[in-house]
Amino acid sequence: MNLSKSLYTKGIQCPKALWLKKYKSSVLTPPDEAALSVFETGNIVGDLACQLFPYGKEVPYTTNPNNYIEMIATTKEWLKEGVSNIYEATFNYEGILIMVDILKVEDDGVSIYEVKSSTEVKDIYLHDVSIQYYVLQNLGFSIKSASVVHINNEYVRGESLELDKLFKIVDVTSEVQNLQPNIPIILKEFETYLEDKENEPDIDIGKHCNKPYECEAKNYCWKVQRQIPDYSIFNIFNLGSKKQIELYNQGIIDIEDIPEDFDMTANQAQAVKNYKSKASYIDKENIKAFLENLTYPIYHLDFETYQQAIPQYKSIKPFEQIPFQYSLHIEYEDGRLIHKEYLSQDSVDSRYELAQKLCEDIPSDVTVLAYNMSFEKGVIKRLANLFPELNAHLLAINENIQDLMTPFQKKWYVTPSMQGSYSIKYVLPALVPEFEKAYKELEGVQNGSQAMNAFANLSKLDGLSKEKMRTSLLEYCKLDTLAMVKILEVLRNIS
Repeated sequence: MNLSKSLYTKGIQCPKALWLKKYKSSVLTPPDEAALSVFETGNIVGDLACQLFPYGKEVPYTTNPNNYIEMIATTKEWLKEGVSNIYEATFNYEGILIMVDILKVEDDGVSIYEVKSSTEVKDIYLHDVSIQYYVLQNLGFSIKSASVVHINNEYVRGESLELDKLFKIVDVTSEVQNLQPNIPIILKEFETYLEDKENEPDIDIGKHCNKPYECEAKNYCWKVQRQIPDYSIFNIFNLGSKKQIELYNQGIIDIEDIPEDFDMTANQAQAVKNYKSKASYIDKENIKAFLENLTYPIYHLDFETYQQAIPQYKSIKPFEQIPFQYSLHIEYEDGRLIHKEYLSQDSVDSRYELAQKLCEDIPSDVTVLAYNMSFEKGVIKRLANLFPELNAHLLAINENIQDLMTPFQKKWYVTPSMQGSYSIKYVLPALVPEFEKAYKELEGVQNGSQAMNAFANLSKLDGLSKEKMRTSLLEYCKLDTLAMVKILEVLRNIS
C-alpha cells in the first residue's frame, strides 16, 4: 500500500475521499485561489519555523514525485553524519511515506515537529503526527517527543519579528502515543478499501464532508451522485448538521418535504414556511422606522482587507484583518451621488494613509452606512487604537455607523430567494437582480476572496498587469457600495 501522511489524514476524514484520490481523481474539485493561497502560506510558515531549529539541512525535493528513494537516501546519510536538525526528513515503512517537517536529532533519540499555519492544534493534526510517529517507531527510532508548531495569534509584532513569540510549540506526545494502537486497524481498513480498484467505497454523505476541511470530493458526492440541489435542507439558515442529517436519513432533501411537526427553532421554522409559501414578508412599519433614523447625506462605506500569517508591519497580529481599500458612495437627499475611494500601494504599510484619507472623506458627524457593520467598525477601531492623532475622528465615525443588514437580519424583509439568509450574497440578487450580472461581468475581481488574494499578490505582477489589477480592485469595491445604495433605494420605495 502506497500511502503518504496527507493521504492518511484524507482517509481519516473519509476513506472514500482517499479511494477517489487514488483511483478516480478526475472527479475531485481542483483547489481554488483561496485554497492555493493557504498552501502558499503553509510553505512560507514552514520555512520560517525551521529558523527555530538552526544549523539544519533541508532534504531537496525529488524531481520525480513517484520515486522518493533519493530523499530517503539523503535523510539516512545526514543522520549518519550527525546533522542536528533535518527539514523534510523522509522515511518509508511498508509503503507509508512520511516527510517530517523538522526532525531534531540528538544522541538519545529524535523529536518530531509538525509545522502548521493554523492558530491552534486541531484533532486532525494529531493523526498527521501519529502516522509519522508510527513510521519512525517501526523503523527503530527512539522518539523523545512529538510536537505541533503553530502560529500564536496573540503575538503583536514590534519593530522586528520575534520567532520565539510568533510560534507556539505544543507537545502532543501523549495524545499521539494514545493513537498508536489504532493505526494498524485504520491501515487495514484503508487496505481493504484500496484493494478493490473498481468499486468506490459505499460511504454516505455527512458532517465529515465539511470537517475538518471541505472535501474536494463534495461536489461529486453531493451534486453528481445524489443530485442534491443548490438550495436544500443543508442550506436552512442556522439548522445544525445534526438536524440536517436527521432529515437526510429520513429521505428528505427538498425543503418542500420537511414535515410540519419537525422540531426546529422559530427562525428555522419561519424560513421553511417562507420558502414553502413562495411569498415575501415585508414589515413596512419597522423598515420605515429604520429609514427615518438615517439622515442625509448618507455615506455608504465598504472596506476590503487582507491577512498576513507572518505580520510584516509593526503592531499587527498574525491573520489580523488589514484594510487596504475602501469605497465610499455619498448619497444626498436630492439623489446626487458622489464616489470617493482609496487603494493602498502594495508592499508598504498604508494603514495611516488610509485612516487619514478616511477622516478627510467622512466628516465626524454624518450617517455612515455599512452592510454587516461589525466588520467596518472593527477595522476602524483598530485604526483608532493605532493612531492617537486620528482617534477622536475615527471613533466618531464609528459611533455614527448604522447597519443596512438590520432589516434583513431582523426578518423585516424576507423573500424565498434569500434562502433564509441575510447575507448580502443572497439579499442583493433578491432585491436588485441586475447586480448579480454586474458582478459576473467584472474582470479579474468578482468577490471579496478574490480581492484579498489579488492585493496580496500585486507585488508579483509586472507594471502593466499590476495597473490592470488595481483597476479591477477599484471597480469591484465601487460596485459593493453602489449595491448598498440600490438596496436602500428598494427599501425606501416599499416603505
